[in-house]
Amino acid sequence: MKNTQMHERVLFKDMRDLMEQIGEKYGERCAFSYRLDPRDKEVHKKSYKELHSDVRAMATELIARGYTGKHICVVGKMSYNWAVSYYAIMCAGAVLVPLDKDWNAEDLSETAKSAEVSLIIADNESLAKAKAMAEAVEIGEPLTLDGDNNGIEELINSGNERITNGDRAYYDIELDPNKLALLVFTSGTTGKGKGVMLTQRNSLEDISFVIPYVDYQVKTIALLPPHHTFGSTITILGQNSLGCEIYISSGIRYVQRELLEQKPGHAIMVPLYLETFYRKIQAKLKDTGKEKLVRFMIKVSNGLRKIGIDIRRKLFKDILAAFGGEIRMVICGGAALNQEIADFFDAVGVGLINGYGITECAPVISVNHSKHI
Repeated sequence: MKNTQMHERVLFKDMRDLMEQIGEKYGERCAFSYRLDPRDKEVHKKSYKELHSDVRAMATELIARGYTGKHICVVGKMSYNWAVSYYAIMCAGAVLVPLDKDWNAEDLSETAKSAEVSLIIADNESLAKAKAMAEAVEIGEPLTLDGDNNGIEELINSGNERITNGDRAYYDIELDPNKLALLVFTSGTTGKGKGVMLTQRNSLEDISFVIPYVDYQVKTIALLPPHHTFGSTITILGQNSLGCEIYISSGIRYVQRELLEQKPGHAIMVPLYLETFYRKIQAKLKDTGKEKLVRFMIKVSNGLRKIGIDIRRKLFKDILAAFGGEIRMVICGGAALNQEIADFFDAVGVGLINGYGITECAPVISVNHSKHI
């Protein structure tokens, strides 16, 4: 397979090693961008240097509070602080238990009990459920992902104070990449979700084997929920390991506007998103009377590609404009993808990296790659 590699394979010993490498290598490059409110004009940006600093500080404080080896639950939508928590919990030698914010309080509480969590972190939208969980598990008040009071920002500030005063616990703690680091509860196709046990090595090797075969771009958009391994391993871990900018979407209602504004070079989606975009594109072509013309252009373009002439991005620039005009690739997984939809996007200039995996494999099992699309 070496002759088809597009990039050198990068190895990371553990999550701390990854943080050190990307913090040093990408420095002031933007790691995450996001809006605090979808109605805001201002887009906040966090560099790789800031990400490294925040993870180090939060991990330092978690170690100081005795959470090494303990199970810490995170409930909430994708956010910068969710990503910081993802790394910091594992860099502190604790076990991350990410749970679906859309579950009801009873199911969340039952799962938290079975996972034996010692701390719960939740965003404001999930805080009422988190308090019910904490009461059911008989632990202290949950910390918040949002805001300064009793939350992630307070942990980061306290951790920074410790580091200023000489605390080196973040660097000194021994991390075993083969120990339990992630306890992920699946959707439970045949019953209630069961906890899948993953190590840091599982996730890190997953991305290190896949990335050499993917023609990634410098900016992506985060659309997937982070409690699934597809959302965390691929969207967060994979993109950060490459130094990409991850724009965190405010939700499905805002995706179209965000694509036009942010102009990502690639995106990570489940088939449902692609099917939605496909239906909208087809409806617009029908309304404007361009269905037959586009079908003819696709036929001509596909013929030209067979003799080495690729003019898709010029022919179909109006269609690509709906995605911001810069998108060249979509990484798709999580369910079966309709071949008609895959063929259409390939025909207009958006390559599809179609993967298959399961949570137990962190999650990638197999994937096609950029030289074969």
